[in-house]
Parts: sequence; structure tokens; C-alpha cells
Amino acid sequence: MEITLKDIQEAKSSLRNAVYKTSLVHNTTFSEMAKSSVYLKMENLQKTGSFKLRGAFNKISRLPEKDRKNGVIASSAGNHAQGVAMAATSYGIKSTIVMPKHAPLSKIAATKSYGAEVILYGDVYDEAYEKAKEIQKQTGAVFVHPFNDPEVIAGQGTIGLEILEDLPDTDIIVVPVGGGGLISGVAIAAKSIKPSIKIIGVQAKNMPSMAESISQGHIATIEGMPTIADGIAVKTPGELTFNIIRHYVDDIITVDEDEIANAILLLMERAKVIAEGSGAVSVAAILNRLEYIENKKVVALISGGNIDVNMLSRIIDKGLAKSGRRILIDTLIPDKPGTLGILLNRVAETGANVLSVTHNRSTRDIPIGYAKVELELETADEEHAEEIKKLLLLNDYNFLLL
Repeated sequence: MEITLKDIQEAKSSLRNAVYKTSLVHNTTFSEMAKSSVYLKMENLQKTGSFKLRGAFNKISRLPEKDRKNGVIASSAGNHAQGVAMAATSYGIKSTIVMPKHAPLSKIAATKSYGAEVILYGDVYDEAYEKAKEIQKQTGAVFVHPFNDPEVIAGQGTIGLEILEDLPDTDIIVVPVGGGGLISGVAIAAKSIKPSIKIIGVQAKNMPSMAESISQGHIATIEGMPTIADGIAVKTPGELTFNIIRHYVDDIITVDEDEIANAILLLMERAKVIAEGSGAVSVAAILNRLEYIENKKVVALISGGNIDVNMLSRIIDKGLAKSGRRILIDTLIPDKPGTLGILLNRVAETGANVLSVTHNRSTRDIPIGYAKVELELETADEEHAEEIKKLLLLNDYNFLLL
């Protein structure tokens, strides 16, 4: 089914009072790192914290009155769920959302708060989808597909209109890809207005279903592995989106889990932006995979900001450790008064901040007359961590860096 620029423009009119026109913000740090002009399209600041409201609202706003009586049903890892719930509630329509059992707790709670009945089923989106279709047959509710629906795609495409309104000379738009609804809409809108623009899709390396499908020339189901970009963890792309992407999208690349986590951390530190894993893959791609974007105007679509706080904490801890800004040192010292103080003073001389100290003399692996000390240190960078290691070696400490 063909989706046109006119469909997207009509969707924009329908959404005028329902969604925000989110900001397009230039980021100096990422621009310097990528040697290009990088702009962030801030859909993480959209109502419900994600672009998904656009497509869901456009779909539900167009339902005939006779189709509303049995309500709507959807399957989602979280963001589409919230969009459908908010849109349905605004029209007084009952909504039921089937979410994977391991969906982030914050997304489950938010979906319920928007008025939906939430059913947890399956380990990934595709299993939740099958359950939702089963319930739909029983209830007669209208199924609101998260990506393989022309009205949903048209709603997402309004982002492409906004980008080119704010930055008409955009050269490249980098877009997260799961099932493909977002990039399909953005690509149709952008290419219809400016055919020379490049549209680059990004998937998690752990779940590259669309990338593999395009590579193989047919829709492929990929079992994949868990990813922190749960919002784009889709095993099987949609037929409609697959065909649109083949026609409109210039390339689809993948990024790994460390690159995604680092992008989340950099967005927090350098842009003061909270992005979920699926929202950060566009920045991960720009910083690690797109060498040919130098001296271009590049838009990174930050598709959502609904990250679980516990996951965010783990990402921060891992990122600090990987960059050498938080280290754990395990060493033995003589079990005598003053030796712990000497060790701490030597560490303090380097400017490191001691976050915690564990002192133990009782376990079997500790020789009599010694105590085991574990230090958690806050450091400036890898060079600072190396300085601490050299100082300990110089003073004859035997230690392990954990």
C-alpha cells in the first residue's frame, strides 16, 4: 500500500494539537567528534517520551465510530504501548496492551497510568504480538500495529517534515530501526521533499532483522540476542516497511552493545539528554560507523527517552569503569597499625577520590599477618588510573585491578 507525502502532511494536520513539535538541537561536542554538524531531533522529549505517540494517535484518530466500540489492542515493548494508551484514552476508547514479560518496569507502569489494561506475555516483542492477535480475534478489538500500518507510518513521517522545516539543507538523517515504521515514514517525507537527502538506518548488532532482510533480499526472521536497545528488538520486520526501506533508505548499519551504552553516557554528559538504548543508536552510529559524514549536516533522531533507572545506573557504572574513571583495586597490606592509612594517603596523592574501602583479614586466601584491602576509586580517565597503578608498583604493592 503506497504512502505519500500528502498522507504525511494530512497526519501532521491531525496531530497538530496532540503532539509536540520537538526541538532540533545542534551539539558542538558530537560535531567535533564526527567532524560534521550534528543535530539531535529530540523525540525523547515528546509526550509519552517517544515518537510512537505520533503514529498511534494518527491511526486511532481515523477510526470510524463503529470500530471504536470494541476498543483497541496493541503489542509493544513499551513506547508504542504508551502512545496507544494515551491516544485511546483521549478518545474514550478502551485499550489493551500486550507487552513482553521483561519490558522495563518504568514502561509498564507508564502504560497503565495512561489508562490501558496491560498483559505481560513472552520474552520478546514477536511473542507479545502473537498473543495480542489471539486476543484480538476473541474480542473484536482493532489491532494497532506498531510499524506495519500505513496510518502509523504516516504519523511517524511527520518527524521528517519537522526536520526539513527547521533545517532545509540537512544532508543525512540517521534513524533507529526496529520493525521499520519510523524510518519508513521519515524516509518518505524527507525524500519526497529533498530527493538528494541520505537516510541511514541503525539497528542493534544483537537484533539485526531489517539489516539482514535487506541484505538477503527478503524478509528474514532473526532470533538474535538480548539488547539494551529493547525498543528496536524485533525478530521479523514488516512487509510494508521492508518494501518502503528497500526503495527509500540508503543504508542500514549495526552498532554493538558497548557502543550503544557509551552513546547513552555521552548523551547524558555532553548533551544533558536522557535517551533509552533504541534512542541512542543513531548517535552510536555517527560516532563509530559513519566515516563518510565529514563536513555534512547530520541529524541524529533520538527516538525515545524511556529508559529504566536501574538499567541507566548499570550503564553509568559500566561506562565509568570502561573509560578508566572508576576502578577497583585489590591488594594485601601488613596487618599493622597505620598501614591502611599509608595506602590511602598514597592514593590521595594522585588526586583519586576514594568511594569505598573494604578491609578484611579473615578469609582463607589471606596469609597470617596480612589484611586484604579493596578500594573503589573515582579517577579522571585511563591516564589517571595508570598513574595510580605505577605508584602502587613503585611502592611494592602487589595488587589486582578488578
